Amino acid sequence: MLGIVTLLVVAAVVALVVQGRRDSMKEARTRSLSVAETFAHAPGVAAALDSRDPTAVLQPRAEEVRRSTGVEYVVVAGTNGIRYTHPDIALIGKRILGPYKDVLEGEAITRTVNASRGLAVSSVVPVERRDGTVAGLVSVGIKVDTINRLAYPSLPLALGAAVVALALTAGGAGLVSRRLGRQTRGLGPAEMTRMYEHHDAVLHAVREGVLILTADGRLALANDEARRLLGLPADAEGRSVRDLGLDPRTAELLASGRVATDELRPAGNRLLAVNLRPTGERGGPPGTVATLRDTTELQAVTGRAQTVRERLLLLYRAGARIGTTLDVTTTAQELAEVAAPGFADCATVDLADSVLRGEEPEPPSGEVMDMRRTAVSGVAPGHPLYPLGRVIGFVPTSAEGIGSSSGHTWVVPDLAASHQWRLPDPEQAARILEYGFHSLLSVPLHSRGVILGMANFWRAGNEAPFDTEDLSFAEELVARAAVSVDNARRYTREHEMAVTLQRSLLPSGLPEQNALDVAYRYLPAQAGVGGDWFDVIPLSGARVALVVGDVVGHGLHAAATMGRLRTTVHNFSTLDLPPDELLSHLDELVVRMDQGEEAGGGGITGATCLYAIYDAVSGRCSVARAGHPGPALVLPDGTVEFPEIPAGLPLGIGGMPFEATELEVPEGSRLVLYTDGLIERRDRDIDDSLEQLRSALAGRERTPEETCDDVLKALLPSRQGDDVALLVARTRTLDPARRVQWQVDPDPAAVAGVRKEAIRWLTERGLDEEGFVTELILSELVTNAIRYGSEPISVRLLHDRALICEVSDCSSTSPHLRYAATTDEGGRGLFLVAQFAERWGTRYTERGKVIWSEQTLDGTPPRGQA
Repeated sequence: MLGIVTLLVVAAVVALVVQGRRDSMKEARTRSLSVAETFAHAPGVAAALDSRDPTAVLQPRAEEVRRSTGVEYVVVAGTNGIRYTHPDIALIGKRILGPYKDVLEGEAITRTVNASRGLAVSSVVPVERRDGTVAGLVSVGIKVDTINRLAYPSLPLALGAAVVALALTAGGAGLVSRRLGRQTRGLGPAEMTRMYEHHDAVLHAVREGVLILTADGRLALANDEARRLLGLPADAEGRSVRDLGLDPRTAELLASGRVATDELRPAGNRLLAVNLRPTGERGGPPGTVATLRDTTELQAVTGRAQTVRERLLLLYRAGARIGTTLDVTTTAQELAEVAAPGFADCATVDLADSVLRGEEPEPPSGEVMDMRRTAVSGVAPGHPLYPLGRVIGFVPTSAEGIGSSSGHTWVVPDLAASHQWRLPDPEQAARILEYGFHSLLSVPLHSRGVILGMANFWRAGNEAPFDTEDLSFAEELVARAAVSVDNARRYTREHEMAVTLQRSLLPSGLPEQNALDVAYRYLPAQAGVGGDWFDVIPLSGARVALVVGDVVGHGLHAAATMGRLRTTVHNFSTLDLPPDELLSHLDELVVRMDQGEEAGGGGITGATCLYAIYDAVSGRCSVARAGHPGPALVLPDGTVEFPEIPAGLPLGIGGMPFEATELEVPEGSRLVLYTDGLIERRDRDIDDSLEQLRSALAGRERTPEETCDDVLKALLPSRQGDDVALLVARTRTLDPARRVQWQVDPDPAAVAGVRKEAIRWLTERGLDEEGFVTELILSELVTNAIRYGSEPISVRLLHDRALICEVSDCSSTSPHLRYAATTDEGGRGLFLVAQFAERWGTRYTERGKVIWSEQTLDGTPPRGQA
């Protein structure tokens, strides 16, 4: 075989060389003819032949073409055969050899000639003028040696290819021989026959069915086990599997020819696992081999294992889904949604009313325990079960009762056959049976020995009734859910306690005053109770304090801390302190509170506050803040400003003073105070929130109530994570006709003049009945200012909701109320003032102090006059 291949390779090499020389000769003829035609047809050649000295023009061009194209010579001759060009200059002017007369008649000739330089391939082409006459001829030749050199480069390649082919042939023969020997293990024909017989015996002895099918779905081979499993007839070989009487699904799978792994198909009363693999992937004939295993008993075991896996997965889902919120109703709905449709076709959850309110559940005192339908899942609208919110009475005192206090569950495999189940409400039971429910499983929700509620599982579409395995699973599922329900119940109780405490600490209403028209909103967070608060505090001299604060954190501690701070602010406001001084005192108090409670861990973790005082007489507002967002000011024309108020540090840090800012507030303006819950959100920049607040406040004239609604609608998220306190106050100013002021000389005799002017002013306003008390109060206050104060001294009367008398001087000494001894000449003035006035007090100013008193009037002025 190797010799034959060698001969074939040598013949191929020789053929390649001969073919190469033939192709080279053809290439030489083509090249010489193309060069001759190109030169003959080149512009100026015919004109040069007709010139006096053709050699001078054509010799350089002919040599240039010869060198560039690689031909041996380019000869141009006239019609008489005389050469005008030649590589050998000595031959120029001599007659060319050969039959050139045929060329002069316009016909090109290519032939092999014996030229002066040896054997060559020569092409002769006529040079024609424009009128078609021949002006001369061009002869181009290539030597035979040059032709032979063209074929030489391919010879080494052909020889190399021959060597490679011989090597590959030898190697391939060796590999084939070695592979055949390895696969047959050196066995001869007899041994191979014996091995086939052995394999055939094994094929029919295995306890697994084996089928070999042709590409067109016909049975080629079936072992004994396959015949038994499929019930094949004796003449099954050669017939289509679709004609063997098999189950249609099994026959379709066997004839499909696709790959299959452990696909279950019926065969009579058996369930077979079928595997299919193609036989043509490794060089065999096209077809399919199928193996069959009887999995009837295994399927039953697998079905139970699958059920166990599904139940475990359902318990895992229950742990992940039930109790995601601390809401009792939501937790009950989560339990129902986990159980239906995964475990039952429908699930309902009923809880005691005390559990829904967050109260501690109590054992039933009578025969019936009332529960409220809280969650339903797995049924369409129009179902016959009790609707959500319906109160349902159960009998938990007997061992068979649904949700008994002893912890028994109730399994009703067949509702239609259960007289006890139909007895409480036969009409409702008939509707349930008509709807399709046929089995019921009721499990009580227990926690710490008491019943929280009842979980009911119903089956309709699933034909299998509830059994003992379902009972154990349901008890495990409900036990896990009961823990989450009880946690949600306890959270609800604590949340309600915190909300109740918080609402009791916040203002229940707004005090009566004429300086501001106020509206407020307080919205607690969705989860937990915060420490936001607000206040409107009437002050002396037709002034009102506006307060907004925030305690960091949530829960009872934050609410209690808020109450303490709010009470403290009320107490400090009675001292008539400026906003910056009040915040300084509040900050100092918070520091002391933190230091006193540091050991118990109950200190104030952070608090902010904004305190503003609006004066209805001057129309000015003094504002200071401790780490709290600044106010917004809506002017009467609808423009919105955010005044620059020094921020200050939050309360409890200490060490830095606070700074108050005076604002000019035109009458009809709106002051908007708020806590950070209104403008601070994780998904929004605070500058964007302030712009939204500006847009919500700007524009048309609105009442404070309308302003609160618009602001909350524009800025409040669907689920707020922090408390929001909002306070909107529209300003009023006191009518100049309701106020008067006099300067008083530091002379005791001037007191009579002050009394006289005051009586006249009161009479003009119909306040004659207040004249006597006002005279007495002014006499005492002005006398004290003249005796103990310093100039200048002034008196101011304000007719607001009360009659306000104010005496101011530049002294910082403050009078004190005391009991005068019987021997004292004085000391009874302030005692008389306190007896006749509704309130009195002292407030300090930048230039001194003001002693004031308020007298209750029989009829207060209308709010619109303030």
